[in-house]
Amino acid sequence: MQRTDPHALSVLVVAGRVSAADLPRLCTRLAACVAAVDDGVVVCDVRGLVNTDAVALDALARLQLTARRLGGRIRLRGASRDLRDLLAFTGLSAVLPLEAAVLVEE
Repeated sequence: MQRTDPHALSVLVVAGRVSAADLPRLCTRLAACVAAVDDGVVVCDVRGLVNTDAVALDALARLQLTARRLGGRIRLRGASRDLRDLLAFTGLSAVLPLEAAVLVEE
């Protein structure tokens, strides 16, 4: 599916508590988002993420893997300080990059 605006973004909202059981649903939604944009870049809005732990981090990493398998990638928007610290601590900040606008605002 082609979008009329080549600069349009596709956004996947990940909110609440994320568990391994949520992953199939999130991956299905992500696949639709990747297909909806020409460049395959999906912004993953994590502002509403409640649990900033290894389970949430694993889910985000698996979403990135899914996006890459589909020819796309995700960028995180609205990551909390705890999530940013966890990304840095685990070395996943390069795998799960933050949206550029977030970095400029801080």
